[in-house]
Amino acid sequence: MDKFLIKGPNRLNGSISIGGAKNAVLPLMTACIIHPGKYILNNVPILRDTITMAKLLEMVGAQVEIYKNSFLINTKNCNKPYAPYDLVSTMRASFYVLGPFMSRFKEAQVSLPGGCAWGPRPVDFHIKALEKMGAQINLTDGYIKASGRLKGTNIIFDKSSVGATGNIMMAAVNAKGTTKIENSALEPEIDCLMNFLNTMGANINRDSNNNIIIKGESKFRDNFEFDVIPDRIEAGTFMIATAMCKGKVKLNNVNPNHLSIVIDKLIQSGSNIVINNNSLTIESKNRPKPVDIDTLIYPGYPTDLQAQWMALMSIANGSSKIIDNIYTDRFTHIAELERLGANISLNSNIATINGVKSLKGAQVMSTDIRASASLVIAGLFADKDTEISRIYHIDRGYENIENKFSKLGAKITRIKK
Repeated sequence: MDKFLIKGPNRLNGSISIGGAKNAVLPLMTACIIHPGKYILNNVPILRDTITMAKLLEMVGAQVEIYKNSFLINTKNCNKPYAPYDLVSTMRASFYVLGPFMSRFKEAQVSLPGGCAWGPRPVDFHIKALEKMGAQINLTDGYIKASGRLKGTNIIFDKSSVGATGNIMMAAVNAKGTTKIENSALEPEIDCLMNFLNTMGANINRDSNNNIIIKGESKFRDNFEFDVIPDRIEAGTFMIATAMCKGKVKLNNVNPNHLSIVIDKLIQSGSNIVINNNSLTIESKNRPKPVDIDTLIYPGYPTDLQAQWMALMSIANGSSKIIDNIYTDRFTHIAELERLGANISLNSNIATINGVKSLKGAQVMSTDIRASASLVIAGLFADKDTEISRIYHIDRGYENIENKFSKLGAKITRIKK
């Protein structure tokens, strides 16, 4: 398995471009199934997850051609509404095919995501909503088998869910009548999907209460191009890295509006940030001040930047707290940051970080996508060498992260095995 070797400490200076949003493009790729046509997605990050999704689309009968960061997806010959366990278990976003399958084929056979059960898990939101729309659903051998002509109805989610909101939007565009989703997700990635579906020919909007209204039985276009929004999590990762390592970095191809809470927190911690229309510049000169965060649904602080913020706070001039309200057990990075010298204690979903002046390089191990990013950031700051193994995790969410850091002057090398 590949690993990263980082020689620290590093100071970051220069400019890079942020790629397209992984969490936006994956549902867009599945949305291409809804209507037979040819679709070009631009600004697509080349990641393990986008390649996995391309393989799933090809299993369904689509053709996927990749030209640099553009995907040409032809779904005219899709005829297999089936998503197997070996793909869904490696990438939960594969579950996004459920809505498009029901929309186009009125049937679906989709594996439950790895670790999920039929009981009270987030996947329940998808299932209960489809049942309310008229789908007949059974669980057989770990697969959800759904069928039926969907009808518009009023869906009320107990808790805002990005995945369930996206799946039901895609299912509803071909349903008979109007569907209303209350307590819908507000994330930019959902608005990106809404824009894509409307470009395709759907009729979707938000009302004054941010409920999503979908008028079904859409008249679709057969082909068009669409630009994926910038990745706010990748942008936030590089901003936090600059705040930790010090220096001055300009990020191009960003939407600052999607980063408001992150910008506010970084300014509170002592960074200077200048915002332009599609770019921002962050400069950091001093040791960060301690700043608490609570992860919340958008527009709150994103859970996908929790681990990175913890790395930054590990060297803050004082103590801080992080409360993860989204994934209450998402703290596997703590043990690895402690190997670098961080001082962190955990009580339930509350982490207390006592800032230290320096970190020391060590051998550490990636445990998930964002935990990997936190270790890269900490390793760039740490004295001496840091070796990060199992970096296949980071390749799921960041395109050539080592090349982008190298452009900023960092000493980071991928060692292939």
